[in-house]
Amino acid sequence: MNEVRPQLEELLFSSLKNVLVESVETTDMAARVEVLSTARQATCPGCGRLSERIHGSYLRFPRDLPTAGKSVVVALRVRRFVCTEGCCPRKTFVEQVPGLTRRFGRRTERLRSTLISIGLALAGRAGARMADVFGTPVSRNTLLRLIASLPDPPTATPRVVGVDEYAQRKGQIYGTVLVDVETRRPIDLLPNREADTLAAWLAERPGIEIVCRDRAPFFADGATRGAPQALQVADRWHLWHNLAEAAEKCVHRHRGCLHPTPEQPKELQEEPGSAAASPSPWPTGHRFAERTRAKHATIHALLDAGHSKRSVARQLGMTLNTILRFSRATTPEEMFTGQWQDRPTRLDAYKPYLDQRWQDADLPSLSRFAQHLERDLDAVIAGLTQPWNSGVVEGHVNRIKMLKRQMFGRAGFELLRRRVLLA
Repeated sequence: MNEVRPQLEELLFSSLKNVLVESVETTDMAARVEVLSTARQATCPGCGRLSERIHGSYLRFPRDLPTAGKSVVVALRVRRFVCTEGCCPRKTFVEQVPGLTRRFGRRTERLRSTLISIGLALAGRAGARMADVFGTPVSRNTLLRLIASLPDPPTATPRVVGVDEYAQRKGQIYGTVLVDVETRRPIDLLPNREADTLAAWLAERPGIEIVCRDRAPFFADGATRGAPQALQVADRWHLWHNLAEAAEKCVHRHRGCLHPTPEQPKELQEEPGSAAASPSPWPTGHRFAERTRAKHATIHALLDAGHSKRSVARQLGMTLNTILRFSRATTPEEMFTGQWQDRPTRLDAYKPYLDQRWQDADLPSLSRFAQHLERDLDAVIAGLTQPWNSGVVEGHVNRIKMLKRQMFGRAGFELLRRRVLLA
């Protein structure tokens, strides 16, 4: 054992100081490593003073990372020191081995770090299953508690910040994600998308020079009040997307102008004096017209075959009145009477006024889009001329969606914020 002990110290505790391996006991499933702290003094957590006066000692049993397929338990003998500072409220304190233990910790620091990494990557249920595969069984709630206990990462004030919204509950609750566009790292998550919240966050960081955002009014207002010194850049993808939407609405309003004039059937052109020579209100190929023609042909075929009108109604699942109307029509075009015809209505007297108002609107969808661009003109020009955009922010919004799906109903704001900032 004397020959093996230095190798174990190098293998298991190479990064730790003042740790001595005394013995190792192994079974088929586990390994017990007895370890002793050899530090001559310790720092009081209350007053920060060093002490060499030992009050006593006891054993701690933190779990460690598995080795060679065996679970590892460290039997660590730690000492209780007497604080020599008279005004310190602590009379005695227990030493902590840096890099190995912490107060009230039941796991070594490297096992805790590994579980945190698993939790940040996979969250609760999936992380617990993965930890069990690694030989470190742990509950999903423990993983989530480990994540929630982490402090915020240290971040410097960014020069270029991207702002966008994300849905905590789609259609009901929204938050704000802020990203350092230059480093492509998330900086913070805000619990809402209010202008006041964003303005307060930006006001605490006067070093921000550029704010990349979409054209949402609350982000524009918040950036103007919170960072008046910063250049606001409207994301050009959103500009083109909004333009496409406005153009689509405009075309949809005038879709009637795009329909070609239907050609008259040849048989109608050959008999200009017949009753059927009048153009059909439903041209050939129109889905309602073709459906009516098909019903008319089916009903008359069944009637010609000797079926009664009630029998035809039962077979086709139609009412008797519908069968009677089709049976009286010698041609399907007779069923089109009243459809899309210029019948007199109460609106006729107001049509000239409505037509004039329509002409005065001059494509309302595009007009509203142009008005919004004019109100946000400086940011729009910057978005079309500057190299900055919100693409990296959109990527983090998609990542937030994935993290929320992993955590199901446990994706509260604080836990979600930890995973976004630390994973």
